[in-house]
Amino acid sequence: MRIDIITVVPELLVSPFGHSMMKRAKDRGLLEIHTHNLRDHTPYKQGQVDDYQFGGGAGMVMMPEPLAILLDKLMAERTYEEVIYMTPDGPLFDQRTANMLSLRENMIIICGHYKGIDERIRQHYVTREISIGDYVLSGGELAAAVVVDAVGRLLPGVLNDETSALFDSFQDGLLAPPVYTRPANFRGWEVPEVLLCGDPKKIDDWRYEQSVKRTKERRPGMTE
Repeated sequence: MRIDIITVVPELLVSPFGHSMMKRAKDRGLLEIHTHNLRDHTPYKQGQVDDYQFGGGAGMVMMPEPLAILLDKLMAERTYEEVIYMTPDGPLFDQRTANMLSLRENMIIICGHYKGIDERIRQHYVTREISIGDYVLSGGELAAAVVVDAVGRLLPGVLNDETSALFDSFQDGLLAPPVYTRPANFRGWEVPEVLLCGDPKKIDDWRYEQSVKRTKERRPGMTE
C-alpha cells in the first residue's frame, strides 16, 4: 500500500510513522508513506497556500491552485483509488471504513488547515471525506495519522499475530471483552475462573457474553 499525505506541516507526521507498528510496516515493505509539503508546490511567492474567503468572514481558506498542481502531479504518476480529505464535517471514521480502506493499493490524504480547503477541490478531486470525531483540530495531520495507523495495522504481515486484528473491538459489531494476564491473583483480585479452565468453547462463550454486556453498557447504540 502507498499513502501520499498532503500537508502544510509535514513535521507533525514524523513521529507517528517512525515507531511501533507503522515503522514495522514500512521496514517490511508493506506500507509506503510519502508526505508532501504543499508549500513546495504553490506558484505563489513565499510559499502562500491560503487566502481570504470570498464573502468575508474570519479565517483563511486553502487555495485551490496549489492543491490542484500537486494532486495532478501525483495522479499522473499512478492511479489512486481514494483521495481522502480529513474534515470535521465528514462521515465519522469507523472500523468498517478502516477494513475497506485496507484493501486499497494507493491513496492520497489531504490535511486541511485554517477554515478548510476551497470547495472546488472537494467537488472535483476528493472521493471520500473522513472525520475522526465531532470536534475541531488545528489541522488534519493528527487525524490523518489516526486513519493511517488504523488502516496500516490491518495489512497482512504487520501484526506479529495475524489473527489479532480480527478480535479487536468493533470488528464484529461489539466491543472487545475484558482481558487479563499474569499473575492470576493480584492483591486479592482474581482472574475469572473460566479463563483458567482450559476449555476453549467455555472461554469463547464467556468472552462473547462479556462483549455483549460491555457493548450494551458502554455503547448501547451499537446493539440496537
